[in-house]
Amino acid sequence: MIVFRITHKNFARQLSASAKDGRWTSGGRLVIYCAESIALAFLENMVRRQGVGFNNDFKTVLVEIPDDLEIDSVTPDNLQTGWRNHRDYSFCQPTGNKWYDKIRTPVLKVPSAVLPSSNNFVINSVHPHFKRIKIAGITNLVPDERIEEILKKYR
Repeated sequence: MIVFRITHKNFARQLSASAKDGRWTSGGRLVIYCAESIALAFLENMVRRQGVGFNNDFKTVLVEIPDDLEIDSVTPDNLQTGWRNHRDYSFCQPTGNKWYDKIRTPVLKVPSAVLPSSNNFVINSVHPHFKRIKIAGITNLVPDERIEEILKKYR
């Protein structure tokens, strides 16, 4: 399976994690967030970057997860009301932290808070099978310039 990640060009050639707080894990956990499509990866980044740097500074990384690698899943039905709140990750972090700490599977499939019918993938970079997950390609991120101009208005 190929999943997609948008990252700064300086980090595009490596699968590395920042250990920062995220929707699905609290700080200190080394995870990499990816999306099921380039479009979803772009939307996820749009809501965080607010239009800054898309045309020159970012790359789309194609990440290959081997088909035989086991993946745990979370569905919206398993989550509390409010899980999509972009200011409060406390609804999702306990689920992701528990998954990470168990080290049972290297990947957790989760619903996107931006588009709940679509999925993101959280990759545990300290899992023993992480080394099987590879970069399959890197492409330029070249969205329509109008998107960046619209988003700059909301900074």
